[in-house]
Amino acid sequence: MLNQPRTTQRYEARPDPLTEKVRPEVIALAKKYGRYGYRTITSMLNNQGWEVGKDRVFTIWKQEGLKVPSKQPKRGRLWLADGSCIRKRPEYKNHVWSYDFVSDQTDDGRKFKILNVIDEHSRECLLSLVKRRINSQDVILALVDLFLQRGVPKHIRSDNGPEFVAKKLVSWLDKLEVKPLFIHPGSPWENGYCESFNGKMRNQFLDGEIFYSLVEAQVLIERWRRHYNTVRPHSSLGGRPPVPETITPKLELLAM
Repeated sequence: MLNQPRTTQRYEARPDPLTEKVRPEVIALAKKYGRYGYRTITSMLNNQGWEVGKDRVFTIWKQEGLKVPSKQPKRGRLWLADGSCIRKRPEYKNHVWSYDFVSDQTDDGRKFKILNVIDEHSRECLLSLVKRRINSQDVILALVDLFLQRGVPKHIRSDNGPEFVAKKLVSWLDKLEVKPLFIHPGSPWENGYCESFNGKMRNQFLDGEIFYSLVEAQVLIERWRRHYNTVRPHSSLGGRPPVPETITPKLELLAM
């Protein structure tokens, strides 16, 4: 009647108010309970007082690209003495440090260990201690020097290795009011900052070097640590190194 092709006419869909209200609830539950499907989520919503059917939830599920992963990664917890669960995040410099070991060997087959200490906020590697053997007393002595140079952190994160859970070390940290954060056994991702640094050290340096002596290893590892801190761009810092070197003008230029 209007002399217009039928294919040019389209119905403009209007968003359903209930669907838009329940959408963030579906997303939140799917994030919190990664192994639950849309039917279980529908039941949970109904238990919370929402009058929604599984078809409506399924529509949101598809629109948001939600799905139950075929394999859910294991997840550990950090527990306080009162049973509460925490995941301490660094908020400022010297707030949370973390430390861990990396192992390698010299050309003669003798192994050595590297104790890496990281400031999680600045991403700076504060120390790479290289020795044939490192025990809890060596850890204490290394931390003493760092505390004098850098100040005392609020927390220090580590795994449950014997060097880190030793009563002497824990008691000493307690006197300085430094709270240890021990990761859940078998959950290395909870010490992610130090694990990431160790992986970069392994991949970008250690795997390409032959050390003919322990002294050579100490010198080269310290050189790489300084390169990592002052030169190597860090993606989480916008492409900047953790502590770029400051260029000091020459005296003769100042005189001019």
